[in-house]
Amino acid sequence: MIVALSLLAYALLLGAVGPRLLQGAAWADSAPRLAVAAWQALSVTILTSVALAGLALTIPTVTVSGDLAELLRSCVMAIQEQYASPGGAAAGATGAVLALAILGRTLWCLIAGLAGMARERSHHSRILDMVGQADHRRGVVVLDSKESAVYCLPGRRRQMVVTTGALNALDDGQLEAVLAHEQAHLSERHDLILGFSRALASAFPAITIFSAAAEETARLVELRADDAAAARSGRLTVAGALLAVASGGVGHLSPAVTLAAGGSGAAARVRRLIPPQNPLSRTRTAAGSLTVAVLLALPVLVLGSPAAAAAGHTLCPDATTSVNASAP
Repeated sequence: MIVALSLLAYALLLGAVGPRLLQGAAWADSAPRLAVAAWQALSVTILTSVALAGLALTIPTVTVSGDLAELLRSCVMAIQEQYASPGGAAAGATGAVLALAILGRTLWCLIAGLAGMARERSHHSRILDMVGQADHRRGVVVLDSKESAVYCLPGRRRQMVVTTGALNALDDGQLEAVLAHEQAHLSERHDLILGFSRALASAFPAITIFSAAAEETARLVELRADDAAAARSGRLTVAGALLAVASGGVGHLSPAVTLAAGGSGAAARVRRLIPPQNPLSRTRTAAGSLTVAVLLALPVLVLGSPAAAAAGHTLCPDATTSVNASAP
């Protein structure tokens, strides 16, 4: 019971403190890739902690059968003693239902979300085949439209789309910048990151941290793509290009389906690009990466620590004992 309560308390603590530390953090805009990883790790850790808490409640009800039963029975009893809860079988059943419900709901929403994205992309791609014109020199599909828009369509075909309005509004350097922005979306598979975040928000709408993670992730992947474009074309060039396509986008499609260079957050992104770049130091980046790793590892360590303690019990056979017992 102590393990389950510890995991649940850890999940509640992260849910309460995590968003306050990440939302609006000054370092996040300087290191959007690390910030995205932090939001993803926070979401996964909360979900995993609750699921593992349910699993911890089921361990005392596990039975051993077969030829190994005599050898392992005492060891299993020692492990079950470490995870024992006063609820007995009722607590075990509740834990199993909790773990399976979380896993099933997450997988269902994730698969449904990815399938929906694939259908929308396929439909949009067929439309582009009919009304768009391939520009092989630039590696884009040109769409005849007065609206100034540049976006990419992730997936198997990985298309980048530019409207004639954008071609008229952008000079060669700015066009190269926005295409580098879209290429960053494609190469770093930001669509899958967004799809996962949105699946969790859809699966558990009452848990506000998942919706906050989805919103922040959508903002941060744009900053990351801006940085990738700035490394190639310069920050001021990217800022000018964003201003030219600020109103562009594909409003009827999900942001995880098409990733557009413009959009409602373009003004804030332009302001971010104008000052000189102030990247996060290597020390702070390493510390942040270590924190992300610890966030992910801690629930597994908490769940496994009683089993590790029981493994040292004199009743648990070691590898030598197991080999001797199995020999004829």
